[in-house]
Amino acid sequence: MVEDRVTDGKRIAQLLSSELSGRDRGTLGDVSVVDADPDADPSPEGTVAYGVAYRDERVGAVRLYPDAAVLSIGGAGPADAERVRGSVDGPGLTATDDGALRIESGAAVKRAVDALLAGLPDGG
Repeated sequence: MVEDRVTDGKRIAQLLSSELSGRDRGTLGDVSVVDADPDADPSPEGTVAYGVAYRDERVGAVRLYPDAAVLSIGGAGPADAERVRGSVDGPGLTATDDGALRIESGAAVKRAVDALLAGLPDGG
């Protein structure tokens, strides 16, 4: 049987990285992946895989877990965290009280990018 759902934390983080760095126009053109650790492996405590920068300022980090990738948005104020939580819908993606995004499937990556954009300092 072919597995049609990506649920490995490292693979989810790779898909997210591709989405974040794959565009050069619009708001995503100002987002980049920084300080990537290609040897990072998922762990129960969460291993930092790479940072996320917006307009050359680091705004977040992605941590690897065995069953998910978590994107934390550093310095997100209450309004930013609320925008992130408000933009999360559908399965495989949840937002924590501090605005971090837990991505549990590859199918949720594009929605996670949308939520990240909503949580950027100027609302993306």
